[in-house]
Amino acid sequence: MQALQQGSCKNKVIRAMFAGPECVGKSSIMRVFTQQQLAIVQDPTQIADQSDKMVYLKVYKIKDRTTYDIRRIWDNNVQQIVQKTHDTQINSQQIGMESQSAVWSTGRHLLINDQHAIIQSAAVYQDNVASTTSPDADGLAVQSTDSNMSVERCREFFQYYYQTLINKTTDDSQYAKIWDFGGQSIYHVTHQPFLSGNSMYILVFNIEQNIDDNVLTRDGQSLNITYLQSMQEWLTSIIGGNANQAKMTATIDNDKVEYSLPIVILVASHGDCITSEQDGIDRFTEFERQLRAAMPRYKSNIYSSRIIFNCNPDDISITTLADRERCSLRLHEIMKSFVQSLPFMCNDIPIRWYIMATLLHKPLDSSNDEVVFINGIRDTRVHKIMTIQEIASLATEFGLYEGQDELLAMLSYLHDLGEVIFCRQADAYGIIVTDVDWLLRIFRAIIQLHNCPSGSFEIQSLYDKASLTGKISTKYIDYVLEPYNLNDETKTSIIKLMESYDILCTIKSESDDGESHYFVPYLLRPDVKVFDLQRYHVSKILYIGYERDDVPYIPDGIYYCLLSSCLKEWNNTKVELYYQCAKFYLTSGRHYIIIKKDNSHIALQYCYQKSDNPVTAKSIKSKVETSIHADRPHETVKQKLSLLIKERMPRFKKSTIRNYVRCNECGKLTFLENSNNVSRNDNLIQCENANCNMIFESESITDWMFVNGEYKNDTQHVEQAISNLEVNDE
Repeated sequence: MQALQQGSCKNKVIRAMFAGPECVGKSSIMRVFTQQQLAIVQDPTQIADQSDKMVYLKVYKIKDRTTYDIRRIWDNNVQQIVQKTHDTQINSQQIGMESQSAVWSTGRHLLINDQHAIIQSAAVYQDNVASTTSPDADGLAVQSTDSNMSVERCREFFQYYYQTLINKTTDDSQYAKIWDFGGQSIYHVTHQPFLSGNSMYILVFNIEQNIDDNVLTRDGQSLNITYLQSMQEWLTSIIGGNANQAKMTATIDNDKVEYSLPIVILVASHGDCITSEQDGIDRFTEFERQLRAAMPRYKSNIYSSRIIFNCNPDDISITTLADRERCSLRLHEIMKSFVQSLPFMCNDIPIRWYIMATLLHKPLDSSNDEVVFINGIRDTRVHKIMTIQEIASLATEFGLYEGQDELLAMLSYLHDLGEVIFCRQADAYGIIVTDVDWLLRIFRAIIQLHNCPSGSFEIQSLYDKASLTGKISTKYIDYVLEPYNLNDETKTSIIKLMESYDILCTIKSESDDGESHYFVPYLLRPDVKVFDLQRYHVSKILYIGYERDDVPYIPDGIYYCLLSSCLKEWNNTKVELYYQCAKFYLTSGRHYIIIKKDNSHIALQYCYQKSDNPVTAKSIKSKVETSIHADRPHETVKQKLSLLIKERMPRFKKSTIRNYVRCNECGKLTFLENSNNVSRNDNLIQCENANCNMIFESESITDWMFVNGEYKNDTQHVEQAISNLEVNDE
């Protein structure tokens, strides 16, 4: 009991994630790194593979790359803490500091080989459980469903750890739990639940390709995303989405440097495609130079390893095998240097957290009585999706509950390691997914649209609608999740979880069929035709976004969240999509708003129908202008984007969002909020680019009715703006 209440040890496990564009060789590098055989033909990674799939992922020791089962690591930690507590007690007795009865409460004997002592310990343990089943001070109900746990059951629970406790040696090793993320762009929006600021990332690129080349699929097809854009997606999601801005100092090759968290290690693949060692160095240097120029905000997070892996499975020459081992050892040493310096690895982890990790983890394959007992607990009390109340009840039943704050900290720790998914936004207290592999399969089933497996016309139409409109129905979800035999409550929890991460968005039904419908814009096929705007008057573009040094890139996930948020705000289903562009119909103004992604900015246009009848045309135009003036749809988009950046990319929460127009002379964007660059005439503006500095006429200002970066409300506002300009001119 003393070990249970007070015992702890330093954190020994960190998650290391392989990330990067699709088909760059992440899985192959990971297999080489973890000493697995390369596959001649390897299927693309789907969303992510995590460490329980030992074929793809490993938990390995930092010191010597030996692989381990994560469950055994938890158990060893618990056993060592208990052994340490026992040794401390024996030492106390030997030096005569206090008697055993004074040091420990009656019955709290930890005599490893004494079955009677174990039963006594269990009895006290039961008393402790009974005393901790009251409601938490913070209002979280933590009453156990079975508070009258038998002494025999307690004995069996303790026996699981006692069985191998005698002469347990201390292990101060550190371990890396390795994940492999799928690089396909459709998976980007699903990665957010699995990312963590307390993880380490290995970012892989194809050294054969230039950074501005389009990403190539496994069969050589060119995608509509460049390697730079893909790297920007990853870096912004990994670093921008991390609220922790702590720094650390690491020494690599006798070079002591300060880094920002999280750490990203840059490595290259396709070493078999370079012509010489110098060619590889030159290509790596140029790639990192262009990446640094495009993403200056992230330079303190990235370590350039200059490692180039040759993972060609057909090349098994002695020289190549030796080179692979050299690259693996080099990456291993770099990771070890960072791991030994990370603040996350210095945290004290209570023994209770390791025991809870054991209870929540997948069952072990063993006929051992103690293992069978632990597996039985998991089978009856642990579900794939749980609430915090259920987790608290489980912890209370086994004397592991020490208050809501510690429970939340424990769940956050297990989330950082990828043992659970802990989403606090999904419910009043949060949702916990205990089987991460299962959740990955669920996500994969919902978002994969490669081929409809059914011959049913109805099912095929559901797939077509998803890929052509970015919308799915309850019927579609029921069909793709049918193999998982989920009840309605579990499906509802999954929908809540996906909504909380903006993977999908509930929209009102387009029909009276009583079904729920969901907006899932990333399901849209990239070859969907662009909007036909020939019958419409189209405004000039207004850009909303950030300075590149502040927010260098808006990732797809944020953009899709923006579309979902606008859909909720405008509350209608009249939205059309094509690749990275959406057209919303605003009923009140009888016009459309077009929202398009453009690197670190969102491009906005509005359009309304043309009419050959002058009276009708004037009436429509007047109504549209009134709507733009009164409803300010661009301000809605601006506010939504700003809120999303603050919530989803906390590193940039202090960055200023602005309105921009494009210079007619140099093509660069210049922002409108600076009154010094706006001329006396409403639509004249001076370019902010130092190499241009030209005054140009911007129809965007006229179309969106701006003066000095502010909305043109009335004549008095305009006169005041001009007066301000005159003062500035003086």
